[in-house]
Amino acid sequence: MSSSDARSSNAPAYLGLGSVLAVALCTLWLALVGHLDLYINPRYSVFTIVLAAVAVPASIAGLVVIARGHGHTHGDEADEHDADAHGHDADAEQPRPGRGRAVRLALGGAAAVVTIGVTVSMLVLPPTTLSARTAQQRSVDSATLSNATGSDAAVSLLGSEGVDTSEYGVKDWAALIRQTTDTTALVGKQVRLSGFVVPGDGGSFTLTRFVISCCAVDAQPVGLGVVTDDADGSVPDEGQWVTVTGALAANPDQSADARIVIKAAKVQDIAQPEDPYEY
Repeated sequence: MSSSDARSSNAPAYLGLGSVLAVALCTLWLALVGHLDLYINPRYSVFTIVLAAVAVPASIAGLVVIARGHGHTHGDEADEHDADAHGHDADAEQPRPGRGRAVRLALGGAAAVVTIGVTVSMLVLPPTTLSARTAQQRSVDSATLSNATGSDAAVSLLGSEGVDTSEYGVKDWAALIRQTTDTTALVGKQVRLSGFVVPGDGGSFTLTRFVISCCAVDAQPVGLGVVTDDADGSVPDEGQWVTVTGALAANPDQSADARIVIKAAKVQDIAQPEDPYEY
């Protein structure tokens, strides 16, 4: 086998190990700059960092082993010449490798470009969070809300008297409202919650947060409807982060699925928090 053939046959191994190395380095970089939580649930951070730390030297070692293996291909050429001495019939039976090699090189080159592009974008471009448009596409407060939030145990405590609800977020209140059969006990409870705006009908909007169970790919939008006493029915811009202060109230729109909304006394624009997700 010639050196060019050896390089071609080892191209997938180079690409695979190089991709692992690139992803591992990107993961460690995101952890170093504090952005890893924008992609995965914090409870998986330690495991992910350890796995990436192991993958870096392992992939480098694999690349070194493959590179050193090229030195042995020249010694193998004598064996190929001995095989050729038995006649040209065997060569005639072998398929011509030119086309297959070209396809492999093309696919390998495309995959390398994608890998390099993703790596550079993760290292250079600022991280972006899921948007209000994504929340609308994924249906805020879908039927999978309780599974997405993983808050069944916490919700069972919310009905108890004397429970401090001051630290509850959008996820907790949304899950409670959805799972409580008698919501009249919730009417009048004071809340102060932050999230981004998903516009609704009639001057209302949904105060929304994304809940990450594992990673950003499975993020589930959850939210609470908000109504105000503004005469003009003005609603903050789509995607604008706000803090809503008010009280839970029965939804004036009896045809809506949400039985409880926030009757807002104050809606204040804020900057997106450093950690925009709930877990």
